[in-house]
Amino acid sequence: MLGPLLPLLILFLILVFNTIKILREYERAVVFRLGRFTGVRGPGMIILIPGLEKMVRVDLRTKTLDIPSQDIISKDNVTLKVNGVVYFRVESPSDAIIAVEDYLLATAQIAQTTLRSVIGQFDLDQILQQRDQINSKLQQIIDEQTEPWGIKVSTVEVKAIDLPIEMQRAMAKQAEAERNKRAKVISAEGELEASKKLSEAAKILGEQKDAIVLRYLDTMKEISSGEGRSTTFFPMPVDFLTNLTGKRD
Repeated sequence: MLGPLLPLLILFLILVFNTIKILREYERAVVFRLGRFTGVRGPGMIILIPGLEKMVRVDLRTKTLDIPSQDIISKDNVTLKVNGVVYFRVESPSDAIIAVEDYLLATAQIAQTTLRSVIGQFDLDQILQQRDQINSKLQQIIDEQTEPWGIKVSTVEVKAIDLPIEMQRAMAKQAEAERNKRAKVISAEGELEASKKLSEAAKILGEQKDAIVLRYLDTMKEISSGEGRSTTFFPMPVDFLTNLTGKRD
């Protein structure tokens, strides 16, 4: 019974399929009628004229694009391997489809060439220490170049900077030398502070003759209170007996 109607039913389903399109909230349709751009539609259900209108679906969500590792020579002639990541989204669906053939590929190529160009303007120390400044400059340049394509670059991050083995060893030696230098400075400062305190203590003990006697007796008490018994020799002040017996010059 459905035999004669089956071709018509199939044709009807094909027409419905090509006429009614459902777009998600984050999608837009760039519509062309007989090859000419007619507008951007969506989200939700849209209706196309079968045979006359075609659409290109565009995703408006933020995308992440990895920048492959690049061999870059820094301003001070150090060879580095640097990679990164770009976060971007489509702001103008019509420009992203009409102004450039493949906006994903074009953005990736711009990101790679800009990374090489910007990193090459900095010395090695600046590259390692001024990562935020480099990221900001990369984002600004890439965003300016992709703006005509309807692309908004929100963030660019340098992920990894690989140094040559020889440079890593040199930096390790430099860091070790800096640590030793700081340790010696701290030790010298401690010795200086200790010498000042000893000088102040000696001055006080020199002015107060009875104080050195009390200190001497306190030291003997500490030695005798230990668990082990041993004979200990320590220097005795020349005027100790004089101070002890109360005879003074």
